[in-house]
Amino acid sequence: MSLMISVSGIRGVFGTDLTPENITRFTAAFGEWTEAGKVVVGRDTRVTGQICENIVVSTLQSVGCNVVKVGVVPTPTVAMAVLNHDADGAIIISASHNPAEWNALKLLNGSSEFLDAEQGEKVIQISEEKSYSYKKYDRIGTLKTDNKALDYHIRKILNLPYIDKELIKSKDFSIALDPVNGTGAIGIPALLEALDIETIHRINEEPNGLFAHNPEPLPEHLKDICSLVEEKKCDLGIVTDPDADRLALITNKGHLFGEEYTQAATFDFILSKKKGSCATNLSSSRVAEDVARKHGQQCYRSAVGEINVVKKMQEVEAVIGGEGNGGVINPDLHYGRDSLVGVAMMLQLLAERNITSDEYRNSLPNYYMRKSKMPLADVDGDAILKKAENIYKDYNPDTTDGVKINFEDGWVHLRKSNTEPIIRVYSEGTSLKKAKELAEGVVHSIQ
Repeated sequence: MSLMISVSGIRGVFGTDLTPENITRFTAAFGEWTEAGKVVVGRDTRVTGQICENIVVSTLQSVGCNVVKVGVVPTPTVAMAVLNHDADGAIIISASHNPAEWNALKLLNGSSEFLDAEQGEKVIQISEEKSYSYKKYDRIGTLKTDNKALDYHIRKILNLPYIDKELIKSKDFSIALDPVNGTGAIGIPALLEALDIETIHRINEEPNGLFAHNPEPLPEHLKDICSLVEEKKCDLGIVTDPDADRLALITNKGHLFGEEYTQAATFDFILSKKKGSCATNLSSSRVAEDVARKHGQQCYRSAVGEINVVKKMQEVEAVIGGEGNGGVINPDLHYGRDSLVGVAMMLQLLAERNITSDEYRNSLPNYYMRKSKMPLADVDGDAILKKAENIYKDYNPDTTDGVKINFEDGWVHLRKSNTEPIIRVYSEGTSLKKAKELAEGVVHSIQ
């Protein structure tokens, strides 16, 4: 494995691929790109976070940037701090759902959005050419610490006109939480306490970056939280990834809500409050369309990747958006995935409709997703995708990002991987059997 460099930042295993030299070069390039502007720096709980933070902060000051350090906070809190401090960008030190030995620098612009392709390419170019300059002693940047970034984030959530703290409090919810030793251990309890929720049962709550299980919030990693919800008879289980931008839920019966259904629930909630479209990526569940249709609205699709969803949301003036991996994007707050506002909206929905989380989940249609891959070896991936497009031309395939074919009872999405010689094959159907049949049918026809 080598250092992974993309428009959204760099990531790798600390000490082998992600070295102090790499971090310094990339940070200096970002500082140069902001024209020695004001930059927010925040991090997740990883063991190497503090070392990386020291390097990043010092490097930014060295190229003349004024730094606002917000410490160990959720990724969406860093995004909110960019807006609060009117900053020119941010560096988030987090490798998201990668294992504990990884770390990464994720970059936000002055709008608190991830860099788009053009912006990211510019930073990469500066880092490769080393066309940044360290300042003399009398021109280095300043450093200030903001210990109240999370308070600001939570205050902004509670100030949303459709979040009724008193109503939520009146329901006396009992919550189970698994933040997998990440920043959700700091952010989610603070939000729940601000909502006057007193009963919180926690596992893996030490924010030490030593993840108690694989940190990606997938079903096979969430058996303990499901048991905890059942055992303690909780109203809702909450799971976040290490940097708390993704949200997975457990119903009061201890059943998985389904990562794909987090955004569906928040779409349903927001569309019941205001008119407007929603947006998600091409690989997210069809349930998003069903929810939008129920409210007489359109659900738009973008290429995969958070910034692509954001661009689509802005283009169609969507009132809510997200990704099927548990990513909720509420533009009333900021254009980024945010588990904290997701939790607030979910609790408000349950309180308003006076319904249990299990009853609510059962009110949504069921779809089943399958993720597989097709090895390419020496085959041309683009030619395979073109072949799929031609074979299924009667289905008007969407070629925004690979090829997506919509069938009556499901869909298949083919995308070339950026990191390995494979085509990712995502499919969804009204049963797992159907999802498998659809995918295998498409793959067989293009081989």
